[in-house]
Amino acid sequence: MSISTDAEMAGMREISTIVGLTLKKMREYAKEGMPTKELDEYGYEILKKHGAKSAPFETYGFPGWTCISVNKEIAHGIPSEQKILKNGDLINIDVSGERNGFWADNGGSFVLGEDIHVHQPLIEASKKALFNAINKIQDGIKISDIGHIIESEANRSGFKVIKNLAGHGVGRSLHEKPENILNYRDKHDHQRFEKNSVVAIETFISTKSTQAVELKDGWTLVGNRGGFVAQHEHTIVVTDEQPIILTEANEIWK
Repeated sequence: MSISTDAEMAGMREISTIVGLTLKKMREYAKEGMPTKELDEYGYEILKKHGAKSAPFETYGFPGWTCISVNKEIAHGIPSEQKILKNGDLINIDVSGERNGFWADNGGSFVLGEDIHVHQPLIEASKKALFNAINKIQDGIKISDIGHIIESEANRSGFKVIKNLAGHGVGRSLHEKPENILNYRDKHDHQRFEKNSVVAIETFISTKSTQAVELKDGWTLVGNRGGFVAQHEHTIVVTDEQPIILTEANEIWK
């Protein structure tokens, strides 16, 4: 989406704030002993209260309102009564939604309770990679250069990136062009960011794997070589200076 009116900017700010607050509140609500289905239902109630719909459910018929991935799950984790959260779990929550024809997307990984499995360095590397990438985005910058920033930060911290998952355009639907804002430099990609465009920038920082593979449930993604992955995501508007971070209400950098 390219924003051309004040009304469009207002619409994008509204849905982005809603999904950002939902992510923040879900992160705070998560407790040891809680089924991920309960956490998902809590997120649904927040979206509903603000007049928003679940984007993955509306777009793909996803079997949940949000994606909640635990430990070795990378993304698209299905909320379940059988999946019980434990102290030290690495949890990723991805919340995307729609309101009044506008769509926004955000996500973040965190440790529940004590970091007994030492996941925090991975999480911090993911946050830093996203921060560095977003702060370099402006009109005319090559998309592949942002991928290089993300991978370089991962490598400096001793980690890898997942190469077949990516950020994307967003705004009038959940996934729009540019479709592949990768976590590494693709020398064949000559696309550039354009002023006023809305994009979801996300990291996939990994301890071992470089590819995501789908489980038999048809949704859940895990690493091809195992290990753990941290993901963080913001929806932004590209400008000719610093981008506008629409989902800052999620407070993933705090």
